[in-house]
Amino acid sequence: MRPRPKTFPRAALAAVAVAGLLAAPAVPATAAPGGAAAPGRGGSAAVADLSDVIPLPASVAPSGRPVELGPGTLVRVQAGSPEAAAAAQLLVDLLRPSTGFRLPVVPTDGPDDASRPLSGISLLTDGADPALGDEGYVLEASGRSVVLRAATREGLLHAVQTLRQLLPPAVEARDAQPGPWLVPGGRVEDRPRFAYRGAMLDVARHFMTVEEVQGYVDSLAAYKVNHLHLHLTDDQGWRIEIPGWPRLTEVGAATEVGGGPGGSYTQEDYAAIVAYAAERGVTVVPEVDLPGHANAALVAYPELTCDGVAPEPYTGIEVGFSTLCVDKEVTYDFVGDVVRALAAATPGEYLHIGGDEALVTTEEEYARFMRRVLPLVEATGKTAVGWQELLPLAAGPAGGGPVTVGQYWVPGAPEQPLLDSLARGNRVVMSPADHAYLDMKYAEGFPLGLQWAGFTGVEDAFAWDPATYAEGIGEQDVLGVEAAIFSETLEDLDDVETMAFPRLPGIAEIGWSPRATHDWATYRERLALQGPRWERRGVDYYRSPEVPWAG
Repeated sequence: MRPRPKTFPRAALAAVAVAGLLAAPAVPATAAPGGAAAPGRGGSAAVADLSDVIPLPASVAPSGRPVELGPGTLVRVQAGSPEAAAAAQLLVDLLRPSTGFRLPVVPTDGPDDASRPLSGISLLTDGADPALGDEGYVLEASGRSVVLRAATREGLLHAVQTLRQLLPPAVEARDAQPGPWLVPGGRVEDRPRFAYRGAMLDVARHFMTVEEVQGYVDSLAAYKVNHLHLHLTDDQGWRIEIPGWPRLTEVGAATEVGGGPGGSYTQEDYAAIVAYAAERGVTVVPEVDLPGHANAALVAYPELTCDGVAPEPYTGIEVGFSTLCVDKEVTYDFVGDVVRALAAATPGEYLHIGGDEALVTTEEEYARFMRRVLPLVEATGKTAVGWQELLPLAAGPAGGGPVTVGQYWVPGAPEQPLLDSLARGNRVVMSPADHAYLDMKYAEGFPLGLQWAGFTGVEDAFAWDPATYAEGIGEQDVLGVEAAIFSETLEDLDDVETMAFPRLPGIAEIGWSPRATHDWATYRERLALQGPRWERRGVDYYRSPEVPWAG
């Protein structure tokens, strides 16, 4: 069982903030930690370097003078391209409030416009190099034009986020700023290292509203994180409406850690989250944690227990004490309905079925349960994802079954059954708790977070490699990376942001950027430039002394 300390009082967090260790989102700082003057690169008129972006692009070639955006700037979209139109909408929604410019979106004038530079900002899908893949893009800035080119909507959305970071930090403001709005000249050619770059948000232990989840999506998209893993169920609460099982949310959602009111998402709420994320290039991965972590479901439906007796609602933070009854057919009726409902409501490829810390089921019971549940997921057309405990039970292509994705979280060398599963063609998402669990404290005495996996500083979150972290797991086995945030001590989005920033961008970078570019000394300088952006956006973050923060 993972040791879980009690929630740190919120009054202590306020005391730390007053002491100046946490950044206040609305108050720009003027000095770096330790009294040193902060670098003077964060003002509204600053011109970024093409390599200041996080994640660092695969290829950068600076050249020429910067391109200035002005009141007459047009946003041109590839005629007949819904992909370009969608990315253009995101772009103007980002730029209009701070620049005050109209930025009208107009189609290109004809077929030749896709191959020659035009004044303003052009978003094009024709002529993209197939080598860029599904998410790659090219950004070129010269003369009076900025051209974003990609073969897909996802690629253009990533290009928009890069352009956003190349503009001054004042672009993040929600009201008009004076400018000037300069894009450095040159060419960026970019594509991701791994296809899956995720962040997990635990809304079960402390419920987060639709608006809070959407706010987190905005922060993820800014760093090209393309999957939001929603941990929707746990002992403390069941957060998603399932047709035919109304007590899951009527009863099972009424609690959370510490005894708060809990909450849940209707099908319409969940659809709003999924749609909002998709507009920003983020795919939702829903998780129902089975067969353990099930107390909230058992409170709602005691027939899912082996003795038919409902347990008491749970508001603590211990783990491993609950389980669905694996020998009752009603259990599989229930799981089947849940899986089918989530699959129908989720356009993405993945459905997460948990599988961790099932400490009160025997190994044989656990195996029997998962071998019945995995086909239920397969029947919906989704790829099953589970915590690493699940992976040895998955057949994989070499065993005559579909690919299953395991989420690697337990620090240390993997056991042989997991490696055997990878040899059968299954894959892993790397989330080692000692580097990628962002609910771990930054350091001793930090008022939020836990420490069962140790302390995770900003460098710790960045300075590891998914393809070399665990012996026997190589690049070919890794689908991607994921930063996980469990919410035992985190009550709202402000708390989540404080733990995610500044650590999450580092995990985003090791998932996106080429391995050869990973360098802490240069990364921390780029990370320092993000502080003024977070302040303009109202994102809470910890001013770690590891980072030479910009003013």
